[in-house]
Amino acid sequence: MRIWKYEDNGGTLTRRSFPSIVFLMLVIRFQRRGRTNDPAFRVVVTEKRSKPKSGELEILGSYHPKTKETLLKNERILYWMSKGAQASPTVHNLLVTKGVVSGAKVSVVRAPKQNAAEVPAA
Repeated sequence: MRIWKYEDNGGTLTRRSFPSIVFLMLVIRFQRRGRTNDPAFRVVVTEKRSKPKSGELEILGSYHPKTKETLLKNERILYWMSKGAQASPTVHNLLVTKGVVSGAKVSVVRAPKQNAAEVPAA
């Protein structure tokens, strides 16, 4: 991939190319769909910094928590994980439950922050 940079040299525009390496931090996460009080989620692969409702690279499945209905594309999930995509903690736990990946479940709830007064001085 090349990035083109246009420079102004005395009134004329010249184009120079710079090779660039684009590293995308990919994540497999839920994208909320559904209605009010009736949640439904898509399992998507997207860039880590993108907004939750922005465009996804690929839809990998769906999950309906009320009916516990889960549809996953196992081969595509393993493909994206081999390319470096990491699953969010909640999706990772779902994949472990469904047997797509092996391993232990991870804690989804973050540890509470300690106040400065409670932290022992070293």
